Amino acid sequence: MSNVLIVVEAQPDGSLRKATLNALTAGQQIAAKTGGELHAVVLAKDALPLANVVKEYGVKVVHAGSAAHLTQFTADAVAPAVAELATAIKAGFVGVAATQAGRDVMPRVAARLKAAMASEILSVVGSSASDLQFTRPMWAGAVIATVKLSTPVVCFSARTTEFPQAGKAGSGEVRAFTPAAPAKALQKVVAFKEVKSARPALTEARVVVSGGRGTKGDFKAVEALADELGAAVGASRAVCDAGWQPNDLQVGQTGKVVAPQLYIAAGISGAIQHIAGMKGSKTIVAINKDGEAPIFQVADYGLVADLFKALPELQAAVKAAK
Repeated sequence: MSNVLIVVEAQPDGSLRKATLNALTAGQQIAAKTGGELHAVVLAKDALPLANVVKEYGVKVVHAGSAAHLTQFTADAVAPAVAELATAIKAGFVGVAATQAGRDVMPRVAARLKAAMASEILSVVGSSASDLQFTRPMWAGAVIATVKLSTPVVCFSARTTEFPQAGKAGSGEVRAFTPAAPAKALQKVVAFKEVKSARPALTEARVVVSGGRGTKGDFKAVEALADELGAAVGASRAVCDAGWQPNDLQVGQTGKVVAPQLYIAAGISGAIQHIAGMKGSKTIVAINKDGEAPIFQVADYGLVADLFKALPELQAAVKAAK
């Protein structure tokens, strides 16, 4: 029997980041197959408020680690605490959501535990601890590999688009502990500038409207349609590399992976790097002047048209339908 430990991530305001709920579902699946208990760990200056929220989501025990050096969620501060706790509770699996912070923290935890790690798992395969395997993408999602990790402790990050969010399922126990500060801090937060927007967060939006190189840097039509739909705005890597939009809007293998109910790709050719970040969307609409663009191969609906003409017309139609 191997316990499963999931690292909880918080929003800047201290509330629960929804991506953690997807990671908890992955943890629940592993615990069900191995017969272990699902644990979670909250690390913050004051971890108890968030721990009391997490305990409602089918977790046996939530470990609330409060300490001054955890005011900022840095990998340098978090990884030692997670590794120490995982050893103390005899966790056989340690996981996190595959967010930017999760990708930073979990490899360091794995190194401390001398554990193999599976990044961005898509599913859990097998029926017991002895034959447990994971599927994960390789080569920008062109290949889906099934991997088995043979170390005593296994670390993983879960792609949030592939696991449903955990629902409330009873109340678990909250245990407080005080993580020791690292002997030497190698990371320091100099400043934090939060990007505030009236639009929903890209990774949590039900609808995403993304623009590519075809916009030529003019995102007015993309943003107008997004606002009409109450959607988030995304961008291709070419757009962000050109400096037309900030990097935090990039959708793709090296950006953010999204799976909204509706994904509208305007002026995006469909490079494999971008496809890897949005192909899990429930419905994909592609708008491009080039009828041979690769994006049409993954689109549910395709419109061969000039985005600067099509998007305003679509916006007007949505407005009229309201």
